[in-house]
Amino acid sequence: MTAGYVPVSSSWLALREPADAAARATELVERLEPAPGVIHDLACGTGSMGRWLAPLLPGPQHWVFHDRDPDLLEVAAANPPAGATVEVRQSDITRLDADDLAGATLITASALLDILTEDELAGLISLCTRAGCPTLLTLSVVGQVELTPADPLDARVAAAFNDHQRRGGLLGPDAVAVATEEFGRLGAEVLVRPSPWRLGASERDLAVEWFRGWVDAACLQEPGLAQEIRSYAARRLAGQLEVTVGHADLLALPR
Repeated sequence: MTAGYVPVSSSWLALREPADAAARATELVERLEPAPGVIHDLACGTGSMGRWLAPLLPGPQHWVFHDRDPDLLEVAAANPPAGATVEVRQSDITRLDADDLAGATLITASALLDILTEDELAGLISLCTRAGCPTLLTLSVVGQVELTPADPLDARVAAAFNDHQRRGGLLGPDAVAVATEEFGRLGAEVLVRPSPWRLGASERDLAVEWFRGWVDAACLQEPGLAQEIRSYAARRLAGQLEVTVGHADLLALPR
């Protein structure tokens, strides 16, 4: 990817995989036609989408993993979806063409839309629509965060983080609304369902790692927060950290 590409570590993806699996909207999977044969997973990371989705789908499956990071592709290939065959393709998903998705019966992606620009998203949606198959896009952030117990600084940090997500023309928390409109404009039936992370005591390691990244991004966007953030973060991390992070899943079906 171009403007929105941010390298991620396999350790971060492994840490979030159980929460991702718990959050995704299985209701949308039930709307898919039976027995998808060739599934293209865009910006697949370590392949967690396939490991979650493959057991929910009937029939033989061949997964094509696309990612620009060869190290992540190596992990994905070594940990394939249950019962499926796989191939990996190192590629920038914003530069794919119709030939790259030829024969696809399902296109998927996870945690992708919010790190694209509007032009990149429009190009991707056009490509998916021309493929003529369902597109399932999960875990896009929607800009909603709720921490328990509440703190007076929560809203200001959240606003700064959301602004950081929109830096350089990225869609950030606006991505799902933009994608819904664009798929609809191109004639698809679009279904959107919430898929929030709900992180409590049993997910503390993930909650702490997420929280640190959240406040760091907010300070980058609004440097004036830095002094207040120190005591705020100390308060949060000293106690029980419970957080709900809003995401949405989108399914586009060709009419």
